[in-house]
Amino acid sequence: MKLLVCNAGSTSLKFKLFDMPAETVLAEGKVERVGTDTAIYHFSKPDGFRIFRENLSIPTYTEGIQLFLSDLLDKKHGVLSNLAELERVGFKTVLSKGHYGIHELTPDVLQGMEDYMVVAPAHNKPYLEVIRQFQKLTPDAMLVGAFETAFHQTIPMERKIYGIPYEWYEKYGIERLGYHGASHSYVAETLTEMYGSTGKAISCHLGGSGSLCAIDDGKSVDTSFGLSLQVGVIQSNRCGDIDPFIVPFLQKEGMSLDEVLEGLTKHGGLLGISGVSNDLRDVEAAAKAGNERALLAIDVFCNGIIRYIGSYYAELGGLDHLVFTGGIGEHGVTIRAKVCTQLAHMGILLDPEKNTDCHGNTVISRSDSPVTIHVIPANEELGVARKTYAYQRS
Repeated sequence: MKLLVCNAGSTSLKFKLFDMPAETVLAEGKVERVGTDTAIYHFSKPDGFRIFRENLSIPTYTEGIQLFLSDLLDKKHGVLSNLAELERVGFKTVLSKGHYGIHELTPDVLQGMEDYMVVAPAHNKPYLEVIRQFQKLTPDAMLVGAFETAFHQTIPMERKIYGIPYEWYEKYGIERLGYHGASHSYVAETLTEMYGSTGKAISCHLGGSGSLCAIDDGKSVDTSFGLSLQVGVIQSNRCGDIDPFIVPFLQKEGMSLDEVLEGLTKHGGLLGISGVSNDLRDVEAAAKAGNERALLAIDVFCNGIIRYIGSYYAELGGLDHLVFTGGIGEHGVTIRAKVCTQLAHMGILLDPEKNTDCHGNTVISRSDSPVTIHVIPANEELGVARKTYAYQRS
């Protein structure tokens, strides 16, 4: 089966074409800076064929999708003779009211995404646009959404529910839903393949958007994201955990609700504290140059990760594996070192040389470490491909 996975961001598109069930990657592509006249496009195949184009006009997702599909069909370097070969398209969808697993993207499911637009506006809006374009461009393919909340349905109720009037939970469905399910479930699958079981594990997906997940015997039992993606550790632009009464306090000080939300979601996090950038690499460079606010932002970021690992260690009753994944998790040598050094008393013993010279799926703990520390490169597309392939229409 030819199966395409599409990952849509607020200004980006990622594609990966699989031959399933062999899980062979036939081609992949990426469009950056969607909505500009300076867009960047990548297309590649396993045989080494590459296309790189920049300064393109990609005003909407439609042009980006068409660009990738045209390369898939190209007579010289394409891998499909026609789009009818494409049997399924899987999407790393985020949230749909009343739909928390793997679903065919029917009108009812898409309406659920519309209904929860206020909870996940930066994610649902681009996905709805992309899905509707694929409905037009690939009418013969089944479109499947692997919702990010699916992996977290096993979290017990005492960790899901908030301290709110119970009728709010009953009437509005307010509870901890959790996200990054494709990444955390891939970590669980990888640990199971390596050891036969996940045991007790904590997965740290750290990137522009970051969350932690406690995993016990392959199942999610707690996660740092909540109803929305605005909580947990601080992120590139998002504030992370805050006192909810900060919102009405700022409103009383004269700020509008929109201004407060703009600050918390777009001007907070690493950017808000450092005043330098929302990119950790820039913040680290500024910290090395002596910028105290940049150093503070890094310390706050690491302290949040340490706090969640500590609480999950307690909930799990111990720990077998600590996993770093995502862009920062995979490449953040300094972040991993700061976090693990603080947690040495919990049996998390980092090997500095392994941590510095880390490539691919790697164990970076000392040989005598009670807890095995891993770096597992994120492969959310493969996780979505597996779920999309396994989906059975009811």
